[in-house]
Amino acid sequence: MDERIVIIGSNGQIGTELATALRAKFGAQQVVTSDIREPQIPDSEGPFEIIDVLDRKSLHLLFTKYRPTQVYLLAAMLSATGEKHPRQAWDLNINGLLNVLDLSIEYNVKRIFWPSSIAVFGPHSPKTNTPQYSVMDPNTVYGISKLAGERICEYYFNRYGLDVRSIRYPGIISWKAAPGGGTTDYAVHIFHEALKSNHYACFLAPDTALPMLYMDDAIRGTLALMDAPAKNLSIRSSYNLTGVSFTPAKLADEIRNYLPEFVITYDENDPRQAIADSWPNSIDDTEAQRDWGWNPRFNLSEITADMLTNLKEKYRYNDGKSI
Repeated sequence: MDERIVIIGSNGQIGTELATALRAKFGAQQVVTSDIREPQIPDSEGPFEIIDVLDRKSLHLLFTKYRPTQVYLLAAMLSATGEKHPRQAWDLNINGLLNVLDLSIEYNVKRIFWPSSIAVFGPHSPKTNTPQYSVMDPNTVYGISKLAGERICEYYFNRYGLDVRSIRYPGIISWKAAPGGGTTDYAVHIFHEALKSNHYACFLAPDTALPMLYMDDAIRGTLALMDAPAKNLSIRSSYNLTGVSFTPAKLADEIRNYLPEFVITYDENDPRQAIADSWPNSIDDTEAQRDWGWNPRFNLSEITADMLTNLKEKYRYNDGKSI
């Protein structure tokens, strides 16, 4: 049977690149992208629908029209934005998930992907090589909603047999799409500002280590999890996953290998610092390695080189000067 795939929240940082990968794999017409508004760059490769995941009626019509075999639910409000709008974040992150899970049962969806986050960990979680199972006491509405979502996904698997799969994404680094309001977004902004002005005002302290993942690895890992035989999967909440951990100071040093005059300054009074301080500085993803062969390909040096190469072309830079 041909796969019919629906991506909800396709305009975001992950969704834009995931849609490209899925269309390359299954064909453009087999992958429906959808979001609450039109994409900034018109989507001409395959079908696109305007969808509010909280509007159950329109969501029902989407499922009726396309009868998906796989659904990727990416619509969410991230950590920093969620602290500004906590009630809206909870509503979107939880009720949107419940809407999709309920409709997936009704329409016999074969497989669902829903992303969690390292934000499910909190101040009392182990900081170094945080294991799959540990204390989880998130102190942001984003983290709380993701932890609740993990429990809901596992409940739907155990109660209804719904094949929901999930990854606890760390910070995602990508040159293609803008980040969406997360605490780890500095690791994307820094490259843009380095090329534009040779300076970046970082909202995290220089020694704040956080786990990160390059977008190419994030997409590859997501597809690998979705392709894995169900019998191989031992985690039905969400898998720990990581690529590389580093600090803003270390990333700045890597950038100076290409832009020697780059300067970074720090605002350690930013409220996002408290969020970062509650998160792990490195992740143990043994279960993902064991169950579906996870292995990241990009280290920090390779990420830095690829980001700067692609962003220079994107900004039409030549020897550091705009043309």
